[in-house]
Amino acid sequence: MAISNTSRTLRYIREQGWDADKVEQFNYYAGKFGQRKDLFGIIDIIALGDPGIIGIQSCGQAFSEHDRKILESPMSLRWLEKNGVLMLIGWRKIKLKRGGKAMRWAPRIKTYNVSDFI
Repeated sequence: MAISNTSRTLRYIREQGWDADKVEQFNYYAGKFGQRKDLFGIIDIIALGDPGIIGIQSCGQAFSEHDRKILESPMSLRWLEKNGVLMLIGWRKIKLKRGGKAMRWAPRIKTYNVSDFI
């Protein structure tokens, strides 16, 4: 069974020593396949770590689409202005050795600052 990107992210940030939980909700009544709803439209996971409270958006290989979503949301700047930390963690498979076949999942991480929105 495949592991979701959110589960992969939760495991990764817990390994960093942060306390974390999922805040994304699933609405079974929204259409044929349901729909996911992020906290403030941008946050899947809340973590408590060294920098404080961290809002995390988790994704697969659609990193640029999720980055654009965060940059276009007015809630992103509001979150940062209230001293929250905002991160995007995307997952992709990379080769263990150049020319090899063995692959592993690796995170791509972007941390946002207020200056990204001004």
